[in-house]
Amino acid sequence: MTLAYLSLGANIGDPEAQLVSAVRRLASGPGTRLVAVSGLYRTAPQGLTDQPDFLNCAACVETELDPYGLLALTQSIESALGRVRTVRWGPRTIDIDILLHGDARLDDPRLTLPHPRMHERAFVLAPLLEVWRTEEEPAWIGRGWLQARLTGLSDQPVVRVRDSASLLKQVQGVE
Repeated sequence: MTLAYLSLGANIGDPEAQLVSAVRRLASGPGTRLVAVSGLYRTAPQGLTDQPDFLNCAACVETELDPYGLLALTQSIESALGRVRTVRWGPRTIDIDILLHGDARLDDPRLTLPHPRMHERAFVLAPLLEVWRTEEEPAWIGRGWLQARLTGLSDQPVVRVRDSASLLKQVQGVE
């Protein structure tokens, strides 16, 4: 099993419900097991700024899938939740990005790992730090590296609006 980290975001429809559904589908996906989910964070859009704020979270999964298999799973979840790719960085019902897949390093048109812009985005790093597993961190990245990058992004405010425990209960159908 390989540890993989994902970033999820949504800003149209019912973003919280879509994030919960996406994490639930990840947790029940073939060859995947949910290890942790972060709380929810409200963030301003980047790139294309004339759109609603986003809700973001991160998930850590153990997976038997290779990076492309995990990509296929995340894209099938996005499709099932109504994702339509029209405008880059535009509004979306759901977006799931693979940030890391073990120590995999890929750079091709379908998938780049590690995610090439994760270190530039507070809305990725803040939730990622919540689910980060220090005991299994890749050799080239660690909690200190992530925290230093997040500290350098103080001009990108992220506001935690829900804690991870209550989000996990909702994902598990306990609430």
